[in-house]
Amino acid sequence: MKTLSCILFLSALFLSCQPKQDKKNVDYALVIHGGAGNITKERVNDSLEKIYQQKLNEALIIGDSILKTGGTAVDAVIGTVEFLENCPLFNAGKGAVFTNEGTNELDASIMDGRDLNAGAVAGVKTIKNPIKAAKEVMINSPHVMLSGKGAEEFANIHKLEIVEPEYFYTEKSWKSLQKQLSNEKHGTVGCVALDKKGNLAAGTSTGGMTNKRWGRIGDSPVIGAGTYANNKTCAVSATGHGEFFIRYTVAHDISALMEYKTLSLEKASKEVIQNKLIKAKGNGGIIAVDKKGNISMEFNTNGMFRGYIKSNGERDVKIFK
Repeated sequence: MKTLSCILFLSALFLSCQPKQDKKNVDYALVIHGGAGNITKERVNDSLEKIYQQKLNEALIIGDSILKTGGTAVDAVIGTVEFLENCPLFNAGKGAVFTNEGTNELDASIMDGRDLNAGAVAGVKTIKNPIKAAKEVMINSPHVMLSGKGAEEFANIHKLEIVEPEYFYTEKSWKSLQKQLSNEKHGTVGCVALDKKGNLAAGTSTGGMTNKRWGRIGDSPVIGAGTYANNKTCAVSATGHGEFFIRYTVAHDISALMEYKTLSLEKASKEVIQNKLIKAKGNGGIIAVDKKGNISMEFNTNGMFRGYIKSNGERDVKIFK
């Protein structure tokens, strides 16, 4: 009996010493952004606000429908960002801003938290949906980032939709260039998702900055800066002044603070956006979701187009601070 009791005691002790498995708070979750910056009531009147809210809600519905039916986090991110790219309200795809030369140059990236696989395209001018090109790079090439004509050739080989550069023209973006607003930051789009299997993914797409020159590329296609996903921690998509997000590897830094300092997603996001970035005089924000379904929509600007939806019915869309 003593032997049996000893065995039972040791077994219970062994089990108690095992790390507890983190349980998800929800079956799935999805967060989106449409850019951060000087977004105020003066710049976005009531009627325009309703239009933005409608489009953000439509994007959430697309992502939710994919995750609800068992789709992967990657699929949800791609489907949601593709919708935002096709909406001229945002600075990605159809609504991309103009460069100093009067052209549109697009960047996008995607990352899978399961295996840290990632893909990105930069400086492309004829790919209708850069986020889909980024996915093809991730799954069908040995590379992480392709740029310019090479990326467009790759997209064509993989039968993605190629359009004439004129497709990206919008009067709003053209007028921004004419006003020479080289110091105005425009809204990138992004999406992060947690699927039913517990996998995370993040994707980001942008047209960059109005009046950019010399083939400038921001943080959006840079893995670890504008996009990052790791099943151990979180998925992050960033928007703002890209140079600072690159220098401070913002998206990865949030993940690293969670992994190595065991900070919560909320605390890690605040530390990076409200402390590190502000001290560096960098502005912008992030959206993120962790492996439990907790979300963050942290920004240090006047506003950020943002929203989220969860399997438990929680849902919200916001614009201003």
